[in-house]
Amino acid sequence: AAMVKETIRVYARVKPLGRQQQAGIYSVDDNEKSLSSLEIIVPRDLADGFVNNKRESYKFKFQKIFDQEAKQDVVFDSIAKPVAECVLAGYNGTVFAYGQTGSGKTFTITGGAERYSDRGIIPRTLSYIFDQLQKDSSKVYTTHVSYLEIYNECGYDLLDPRHEASRLEDLPKVTIMEDPDQNIHLKNLSLQQATNEEEALNLLFLGDTNRMIAETPMNQASTRSHCIFTIHISSKEPGSATVQHSKLHLVDLAGSERVAKTGVGGHLLTEAKYINLSLHYLEQVIIALAEKKRSHIPYRNSMMTSVLRDSLGGNCLTTMIATLSIDKRNIDESIVTCRFAQRVALIKNEAVLNEEIDPRLMIVQLKKEIQELKDELALVTGKQRTSELSQEELLQLDVLLETFLEDNDPDSTLDVGADMRKIKYCFIHVKQLMNHSKISDKKLLSQYIPEEKETNKETGEELKKLKELLQQRDNEINILVNMLKKEKKKAQDALFQLNAASACSTVFEQSPSINLEESQSPSSCFSLKEAKDFSSSVHRLPFLSRKTGGKMSLGCQEAFEVFKQDHADSITIEDNKQLLKQKFAEAKCLGEKLNEVRIKINHLKGEITQRHVQRAALAVSSPSEELNTLDPVEEKLRTQIEEEKKSYKAMFNRMKGLKVEIEHLQLLIEKVKMKLQKDFEVWWSEETINLQQEKPEMVSSPNTMTVYPQFIKSSQHLSTNSFSDTTRVSPNEDPAGKNNSITSSNPTLKTRTPPSSSTSIPLTGDSQADADILAFIKARQNILQKKG
Repeated sequence: AAMVKETIRVYARVKPLGRQQQAGIYSVDDNEKSLSSLEIIVPRDLADGFVNNKRESYKFKFQKIFDQEAKQDVVFDSIAKPVAECVLAGYNGTVFAYGQTGSGKTFTITGGAERYSDRGIIPRTLSYIFDQLQKDSSKVYTTHVSYLEIYNECGYDLLDPRHEASRLEDLPKVTIMEDPDQNIHLKNLSLQQATNEEEALNLLFLGDTNRMIAETPMNQASTRSHCIFTIHISSKEPGSATVQHSKLHLVDLAGSERVAKTGVGGHLLTEAKYINLSLHYLEQVIIALAEKKRSHIPYRNSMMTSVLRDSLGGNCLTTMIATLSIDKRNIDESIVTCRFAQRVALIKNEAVLNEEIDPRLMIVQLKKEIQELKDELALVTGKQRTSELSQEELLQLDVLLETFLEDNDPDSTLDVGADMRKIKYCFIHVKQLMNHSKISDKKLLSQYIPEEKETNKETGEELKKLKELLQQRDNEINILVNMLKKEKKKAQDALFQLNAASACSTVFEQSPSINLEESQSPSSCFSLKEAKDFSSSVHRLPFLSRKTGGKMSLGCQEAFEVFKQDHADSITIEDNKQLLKQKFAEAKCLGEKLNEVRIKINHLKGEITQRHVQRAALAVSSPSEELNTLDPVEEKLRTQIEEEKKSYKAMFNRMKGLKVEIEHLQLLIEKVKMKLQKDFEVWWSEETINLQQEKPEMVSSPNTMTVYPQFIKSSQHLSTNSFSDTTRVSPNEDPAGKNNSITSSNPTLKTRTPPSSSTSIPLTGDSQADADILAFIKARQNILQKKG
């Protein structure tokens, strides 16, 4: 097999500076023949306390350096495309990004979520590979993808198809197995087939979503874990026995900053230790590989170095991209990254074409061999051996077994001859008899054991569940009451300003009134109709309950609606939706144009046919005419058809491009929605924790907790429905307006007609919070009665 020997190619990419950041001093020099060099200057005053004070300038060589302005497509063309080409030819390839947190690794590997042009190396590589496979009809290709996340030395399968994970721990654990030939196998890592680019991108999106949902506030996944997206390709020429396998790893490593600098403790410190440990082992492997005399390379020390064993000093074409953040604060980390890159650049890999014989052909050969051996056996024993035992042979064996089992003589033996099939049959039979006797013993035992314990346990668990539910409802109500107060203050301020500005009757429509459902306690008993009203107001969030695993409670959904209004991601979603609208419109327009052109082409074809008929008729009527000459009219029609076909093709290609862009945009919108929801969940859980810490003060505050005792008596004979919500209507407003649902620019403003209950108590001031609490007490009593 062909072999390619070359060192690992190392590139650098400089991240654009943020608004607040001060640029460090660096320069990029592309003049040297093959390599570019990067020079970083550290002023002496900065150099105190790290690195030695002698050196002021550091110079590093790279294959190529992408400065701050470099675009994603250029990075892909230089770095990933050559590797992808080799993978298509049957070699293994790896592209990995290394650098400190926030230096742009994820942006380079996966891409940004804002614009289509921000796609990173993974989506572009998928596009490129499927494009090439489509063009090559000489072979049959199959492609699979896998997506592995390594966090704290544990592997997780991000493409687990069975369920949506809400925590990283819910994803299947991936473990490493090694076969006798030192090959690494990942147990529990699913390989998903992708027949086209769309399927592959959907899998990538699923993985990214699982990764994002599995982040806890403690570990922002992008910085805290290594992610390895792998494309597996196997190809075979029709009729040939050899199969080529190749794989392409696209790796986003965890942030490489040193623990001392991050200044963290506790849980985060463990994390930092693990990350630094795996990156430390990566470095050790690289140092060992760079030393010529070393025979042992410590791949086994960490999960990541095990998975990437082939990529480092093995059968693989490897490329590394070092991402640098060149603002003053990060200069030292950038120098560390560059030093690491220089060491990586010394490693030599030997990539071999991965070919093997097709297993199906092997099967044919083996079957033939088995038949020959059977014939040989028959010759020796004088009997034709079938794979099954005959009926009478089985009966014979049963009799032999029975006598053997009933015989009390310790020396008795069971002799069935030198036939593996008979020996196996006897063993299975004995096993069945044993199991049968065990089962019947168990049944007898279980009849005598009283069943009281079961019921006790059940009631205990029921009680525990109810207590937890109660606690959860408590928290929800408190968070909602807090939100309600803030919203009400907003609403009152707004009303006050509006009234001051103009005392006209439009106040009601414009005031950012609170979403009415909010003041109804989440645990109060909704009537069916109200529940329907409510669910329709939440129909904008189809992705809510799908991804979180469970349904969100009503209180939670309410809070989410308010949270959403002020969140930056909502704006991104809206922008992308607008963009999507444009693209859809463009696609529709293109589709219509395509139809027009198609009709035109058909029409022209019709004219040519007609022309033929006319000329044939002419030939019959006057044979003297010169008919062999070219017909100028027909020629003109043909050229017209060619023109139309060209424009048709151009439009069709544009349409294809649009389709891909539209799909990508839809994925982006979905992704940002996920993020928005994730942020909300983090916020919600923080609020809950804060509440639990504040508990003691809450009790003493006059307008919340202490309301309980006074209300308990009255709440017993009031139905919860009587606490209907009436909005504050400005005095000059037509009271009949109350019953009309008012639609205004504020999406959360909805009034609801009061339920048909005679006692309607208008609530103002803080008594809305009181109503919440009342409803809550009612619910609490229900639960206590259940317990009782």
